[in-house]
Amino acid sequence: MKIISTNISKVITILHNKKEIKTGIFKSPTVNEIVITKTNIIGDEQADLVNHGGEHKAVYAFSSSHYEYWKKELKNEKLSFGMFGENFTISNLSEKDIHIGEQFRIGTALLEVSQPRVPCFKLGIALDNKSILKLFTQHHCTGVYFRVIEPGIVKKDDEVIIEKEVEHNISIKKLFQAYFDKSYIDYESVLSEAYSLKELAPEWKEKIRKKLSIN
Repeated sequence: MKIISTNISKVITILHNKKEIKTGIFKSPTVNEIVITKTNIIGDEQADLVNHGGEHKAVYAFSSSHYEYWKKELKNEKLSFGMFGENFTISNLSEKDIHIGEQFRIGTALLEVSQPRVPCFKLGIALDNKSILKLFTQHHCTGVYFRVIEPGIVKKDDEVIIEKEVEHNISIKKLFQAYFDKSYIDYESVLSEAYSLKELAPEWKEKIRKKLSIN
C-alpha cells in the first residue's frame, strides 16, 4: 500500500435545504507534506468537532480502488481523490484485511486503526447524491479512521507499512457489516469481541453497548 493522494480542506459555509451549514468535507489534493499531530492534520479543518477529528478520528483513509467502483455505481466519471472526505487516498487498502488496533508506519508517523467510518448527510452533499448514505452503508467498505501514536510527516507516494499486527480477526469491514447488516448471522459474537478490544474507539464501544444492551 502507498499514499496516492493527500487531501485537506478548510471549513466553508454552504446552503443546504435553505439552511447554512459549515463543513470541511470538500477535500482536495495537496502537493505539500502533511503534518500530523495527535488529534488532527495541520491545515485540515472540521466544522463539527463532536463527530469529526479528535483523538480517535485524527486521520481518515480511503482506498483508491473504491473510486472505480463508485464511478460506475454513481455513473459519475468525475469523481476525484478526496471527494469521499478522506485525508489519505491509499492504494490497495482493503477493509477486510485491516483490523482494529493494527498500527501502520506512514512517512514518519505511526497510526493505529481505531474504527470504521459511519457516513453522515454531508457525504450526500459532497457527492450531490441523496442515495449515497444507503449505498455507502450497504457496500461495507467505509475506509479507516486512525488515531495517532506518533505524530509525523507524510507525503504522496509514501509507503504504508504495517508495524504492529493483532491476534484477533475483527476487521474494519467485519465490524461495520456485523453492526449494520441485519442479515449478518453471527453479529452478536463479532460485536461482543469488538467491544472487548481496548483499541476500539469509545464511540463504537457505546454503539455496540446499546445494540447488545450491555450493562
